[in-house]
Amino acid sequence: MKTPHIPPLHIFNTLTRQKEKFEPLHAPHVGLYVCGPTVYNDVHLGNCRTFTFFDIVVRYLRALGYQVRYVRNITDVGHLVGDADEGEDKIGKEAKLKNLEPMEVAQKYTNGFREVMRILGNLPPSIEPTATGHLIEQIEMVDKIIANGFAYESQGSVYFDVKKYNQSHQYGILSGRNVEEQLAGSRQLEGQSEKENSADFALWKKANPEHLMRWKSPWSEGFPGWHLECSAMSTKYLGKTFDIHGGGLDLQFPHHECEIAQSVAADGESPVRYWMHANMLTMNGTKMSKSLGNVIMPYEMFEGKSPLLSRAYSPMVFRYFLLQTHYRSTMDISDTALQAAQKGYYKLMNGMKNLQALTAQVENPDFAFAADLSEKEIQDIEKSVAAAYRNMNDDFNTAAAMASLFNLIKKVNMLHAGQLSLTVIGKEAFEKMHTTLTIFVENIFGLRAESPNFAPALSVLLETYQQAKAAQDYPKVDALRLKAKEMGITIKDMKTGVDWAYDEN
Repeated sequence: MKTPHIPPLHIFNTLTRQKEKFEPLHAPHVGLYVCGPTVYNDVHLGNCRTFTFFDIVVRYLRALGYQVRYVRNITDVGHLVGDADEGEDKIGKEAKLKNLEPMEVAQKYTNGFREVMRILGNLPPSIEPTATGHLIEQIEMVDKIIANGFAYESQGSVYFDVKKYNQSHQYGILSGRNVEEQLAGSRQLEGQSEKENSADFALWKKANPEHLMRWKSPWSEGFPGWHLECSAMSTKYLGKTFDIHGGGLDLQFPHHECEIAQSVAADGESPVRYWMHANMLTMNGTKMSKSLGNVIMPYEMFEGKSPLLSRAYSPMVFRYFLLQTHYRSTMDISDTALQAAQKGYYKLMNGMKNLQALTAQVENPDFAFAADLSEKEIQDIEKSVAAAYRNMNDDFNTAAAMASLFNLIKKVNMLHAGQLSLTVIGKEAFEKMHTTLTIFVENIFGLRAESPNFAPALSVLLETYQQAKAAQDYPKVDALRLKAKEMGITIKDMKTGVDWAYDEN
């Protein structure tokens, strides 16, 4: 039988606005940089969507055999309130409000971010550099940009000269913004500002007297611009040009646009081959905002403490939920959507539990596959396996890939229930189904069966249930079924005895 064709991995490149075949610069090595959090507050669910998606990108690339260096930074200085070039540092502001050192604030929220990532099952990055740990590299990059004629010093601060850069390059190449119109419509600021043009952005800022975070530089005692850190750190760890740069869609402009300009101005090379952006997470169709009162923090979801949700939802349920929408599409979170995700997650975990039982059956020395195999069933398995990879290779379409996995789970459940004979699918097809489900569910999607709080009592409950059933004590049987449901499980009467499953309702 001919194995279905699986096209190679294609990625939608924000820079070219089309899907492109993924061809790493130095295969099998892949360099990936993702903009990490600004650690002045707790990580929110929108952040979790972005970082979980890129965790899956890393996992999938590694499953394909690539050696991925995953760099995700921590912004602990330079990100000002309002994402502007003037005002307070977000971390410094929080430090003043709580009468703490800025690095206390940064450390607290860095620890919190890492813990949420761990709970969600996200792998740690290969390197997690901080902005404050790479001030030398940032100052050196500013020096290069000035030397190349694309920046100027003004009153102790250094600004990127967008007008000069745009004479030989294209500022706006990533976001599609017409900067020529912006520059033409804004006269030079003639002493009203440190900047020569409103489109210019800070590479280094002279610190005001009240500014808490400051370092010495050739231009002043101050701090680096927000955009500069990512250019400096990605270059240091991945080279002047690397494979993939990712982040949330809100970073496309100005942050990522400025990164491109800085790197080209410093090194003369476009820094990234594939730009990837994860879309926003909304709440009941509305952008999440503290002012609207529709923000849910991760622990509020996990502990059921949000007034916007009817119950608690576990980390794995939320991770499963994130897989249900393509990363470039807006994703809406609601109580109804999370309930559906919980059912889907339990259905998947029940299927994986059944797969373990089938594996034990196949590994029994007395088991033998049939000589006359079912070509149709084998073809169905082959098609579903190929579809899972084909969908992931189509710009990481996790939702479509998951649908393909559920076709395999349906086969597993039929085999487990005796509706389909295990012997007729053959050893090769069974192993392919087992391997694909295990690799995708556990290694690529990072889903795991969460430790049930009923585990210690489960064997006692099932034994008591069997005794009650044997004694035809049906009121007790019904009571035990109800008790099991309260614990989140369903008791199943099988031909071979009594089993249990996660309650999907």
